[in-house]
Amino acid sequence: MQDFSRAIQAPIEESLGYFPAVCLTGPRQCGKTSLAKLLGAARPDSVYLDLERPADRRRLEDADVYLESLAERLVILDEVQHLPDLFPVLRGLIDRDRRPGRFLLLGSASPHLLRQSRDSLAGRLANHEMAPLRLAETGLEHQSGLWQRGGFPGSLLAPSDRLSRQWREQYLRNFLERDLPQLGFRVPAETLRRFWTMAAHLHGQQLNLSQLGQSLGCSHTAVRNYLDMLAQTYMLREIPAWSGNVAKRLVKNPKLYLRDSGLLHSLLGIADANALLGHPVCGASWEGFLMEEILAATPEWQASYYRTSSGAEIDLVLERGQERLAFEFKLNSAPQVSAGFWHSIEDLQPKNAYVIAPVPAAFPLRQGVQVLPPQGLLEVLKSL
Repeated sequence: MQDFSRAIQAPIEESLGYFPAVCLTGPRQCGKTSLAKLLGAARPDSVYLDLERPADRRRLEDADVYLESLAERLVILDEVQHLPDLFPVLRGLIDRDRRPGRFLLLGSASPHLLRQSRDSLAGRLANHEMAPLRLAETGLEHQSGLWQRGGFPGSLLAPSDRLSRQWREQYLRNFLERDLPQLGFRVPAETLRRFWTMAAHLHGQQLNLSQLGQSLGCSHTAVRNYLDMLAQTYMLREIPAWSGNVAKRLVKNPKLYLRDSGLLHSLLGIADANALLGHPVCGASWEGFLMEEILAATPEWQASYYRTSSGAEIDLVLERGQERLAFEFKLNSAPQVSAGFWHSIEDLQPKNAYVIAPVPAAFPLRQGVQVLPPQGLLEVLKSL
């Protein structure tokens, strides 16, 4: 199986050089363990413990004594959410010795894990989020497969589309039946699978909790809980509506996206590239695929979308301090933008605006507005 360099490796190494503890969270099977073992291999005396293995958990029955004996070594604790009582112990150990790079914690998100790390290790811990593979990591030669199959290595690198689909279907089943209960979420797998599939049909659209609840036959409160579960486990993303001060009536509902395009296609029953290109979700899938690429590369920027009640819209607005960028996504080799796009540009006054489309080369639409192919997008993201 091909190995790819992960963009997050350098930031983690930098954090390990300064913070006593680093926490790396992300969805199951996205590559956290492989990266941690690579980081550990660069430190020959590092210790790796998988807290899903009973033998490794037994080593931590007296965690204070055992971990104190490893004070000069990097200790990697995988699936740390299985031992939430460990966080106060780590705090005590760190307070006695604040040497950088003592602990690398890996975990899938859960309310308890996030609360424990925030409350117990505040000021002692650097948090990083790891996504599945991105275009910037795989290279443009994998663009079609990455979009169709998604970024989970087991799906992307499968020998055939059939095996890739099987991998994703098994992932969905295990996630709903095993992983979510282990993370403390108590919802029947069939109920959440139905909700997740309905969310896939709403990919890239504005979210209305009441309407979604009516379709599912449940309350908007239950819908909110389901959304939060899948958002905390890195499966869904809500993009809020832009709420700045302009003399226009703005929509307020967020937009809903599935974060991995391969899982989106599996939930919608899209079997291969030909089926994808003929499916109504195709344009929204392209939008979400490239939006995740942008958001993974710009964690310090605030993301939103812009839409007025009259229909003027920008798919993605990024803001950092006084700097503002706008992105529009078009799955067309001869992209055309609407009058509403130009009205939105006038309202927002971004520093730069980009239309991302499958074009052979970049070209300007007007001053400060460019059409970019995915390669051009990657170059822009490197400069941010």
